[in-house]
Amino acid sequence: MPLTAGHSAHGVNMASNRVIVYGGRGALGSKCVQFFRSKGWWVASIDMAANDEANENVIVKLTECFSEQAGQVTTDVAQLLGEQKVDAILCVAGGWAGGNCSSKDFYKNTDLMWKQSVWTSTISSHLAARHLKSGGLLTLAGAKAALSGTGGMMGYGMAKAAVHQLCQSLAAKNSGMPQGAAAVAILPVTLDTPMNRKFMPDADFGSWTPLEYIAETFFSWATGENRPASGSLMQLLTSGGETQAVAAQ
Repeated sequence: MPLTAGHSAHGVNMASNRVIVYGGRGALGSKCVQFFRSKGWWVASIDMAANDEANENVIVKLTECFSEQAGQVTTDVAQLLGEQKVDAILCVAGGWAGGNCSSKDFYKNTDLMWKQSVWTSTISSHLAARHLKSGGLLTLAGAKAALSGTGGMMGYGMAKAAVHQLCQSLAAKNSGMPQGAAAVAILPVTLDTPMNRKFMPDADFGSWTPLEYIAETFFSWATGENRPASGSLMQLLTSGGETQAVAAQ
């Protein structure tokens, strides 16, 4: 049986280290849940469906109203954690939709991209302000493509650019982030997911970033190893199967 907020069979005190994965049912989110659990961390997943590998699940209720969804998730997380703080919040929720400004789906896709990337990043930021430990880590999911114009995928580019700006704002003075906590955005090109392989079977998979690399990188940053400065936009550049995290200039 998947567990939801307020019905804990494990208890938040089971492990000394705790992480929240926003988007914990997606390809990258599932990998992060799996990896942090393998390291003995207590893991909570936030998504529209439960991840059975997580210690706890907060189920997002679908709504067209941002404040309604944000309020529901915020309340459920507060109920789940109580006075406990977490070491890291990993926002890996997102998605992709194409289309330029002449597309018949321009409005619909832009709305979807905003919900999947900006709503989730905004909620994660507020959760960090309330529940992240001093010196903790918040990661957001940007995109290398959004560092410049994205003519064929405008909704996607706008949403990811907003995530980049949010990340930089969280590092600014009076951001509301806990003392010493860092907000870092990852800017991948293409992630090596089963879905991407299915839809792009002839692509060069050696240029796609493996999910394991990202999960391991998040773990390093969460434990304070090689953590970039708060506000950093870290491009994930993969070539010949090798990935590097390089700060965007």
